[in-house]
Amino acid sequence: MNRALERTSAFDVLNYTLMTLLCVITLYPFLYLLAMSLSPADVSFTTLKIIPEKVTLDNFRQVLGYPNIRSGFLNSISRTAVGTLLSVVTTMAAAYVLSKPYFPHRRFWTQLILLTMFFSGGLIPTYLLIKDLGLTNNLGALVLPSMISAFQLLVTRNFLASLPAEPEESAKIDGANDIVILLKIVLPLSLPILVTLALWNMVSHWNSWFDSLLYMTDPSKEVLQVVMRRIVLDGQMDVMSTAIPEDRPHVSTETIKAATLMVTTLPIVAVYPLLQKYFVKGMLVGSVKG
Repeated sequence: MNRALERTSAFDVLNYTLMTLLCVITLYPFLYLLAMSLSPADVSFTTLKIIPEKVTLDNFRQVLGYPNIRSGFLNSISRTAVGTLLSVVTTMAAAYVLSKPYFPHRRFWTQLILLTMFFSGGLIPTYLLIKDLGLTNNLGALVLPSMISAFQLLVTRNFLASLPAEPEESAKIDGANDIVILLKIVLPLSLPILVTLALWNMVSHWNSWFDSLLYMTDPSKEVLQVVMRRIVLDGQMDVMSTAIPEDRPHVSTETIKAATLMVTTLPIVAVYPLLQKYFVKGMLVGSVKG
């Protein structure tokens, strides 16, 4: 008994040590980047410190003063909101149907969806389809190709299949149809997987930039990630000099890069802690039961 407790304690210590090390490795680059973005331009980052000696918001002021930054923010927010809403609605509707035992050939359709995970539509066919549909420079080009994911659909289907059947059967006896059951019974019970779906798609849409670079030829339609990458990649100081007032101090390229990356990262970092509880619960239930 004592040996078993000793092995358990040793395992716990090893487990906690590894988890702590993983947290440090994960969080340190973010904290280092945050410290760099808040530091004046004349501070050298030759050490690995994460606490800045002096704090200033000049880097963020200059990044937020860049041309097209406001339109980039609005485009990213629109894309994230519309894309997330469409993905959650379509995924929930399809998963609800697939989770019902009375759905014809349910096993076949589930296996067919699973098979699509091994194939990709390809960049050129997708581009030609978007162009033929006239969706270039349109929000639809950014949200429609990624509206539904086979992986998310199967995880959601597993979650819905694990829900108790008694509330739905009672509602059917009372005369409720499938839409009423889905809206008033299934959705309230599916809050963890709904939040999980929302977070997956929020992060995906917010961080996506290549499709915007491909489909959006109008600079005012570009998302924030594209605008930010232009600041970082296109000879930052030459580009930034058009937006920097003469009375502002000169800043280094490194601090501008750090502030640029923080501007794109902070919105997602701020949202995640609010939904973390439901996200973890949805991941566990959806991955264990099937």
